[in-house]
Amino acid sequence: MSRAFVKEDDHERDPEFRLPEPDSPYYDEAAAWALIQGADEGDSRAAELSTGYRWGEARLVPHVEKILAEGESAGHHRVAQLARRFLRAARR
Repeated sequence: MSRAFVKEDDHERDPEFRLPEPDSPYYDEAAAWALIQGADEGDSRAAELSTGYRWGEARLVPHVEKILAEGESAGHHRVAQLARRFLRAARR
């Protein structure tokens, strides 16, 4: 068989989430953004594994509320939509 028809790279790259050290005062904010990013990329599970937080984690609510406000004011509708979904999940 011709090598032109062989798909050698059959897997997609895992998303990368840039996070500070867990003891950093900015970790929770970065984790909130990573969860929103993961959801946007369709890989919430990878974001949860990377951050150690689950979607809807109550501890991250203040950060996600800030993300929502920023998304709405900047016209980033998808970010705002995902932030609202996160906040609904946190209220359950």
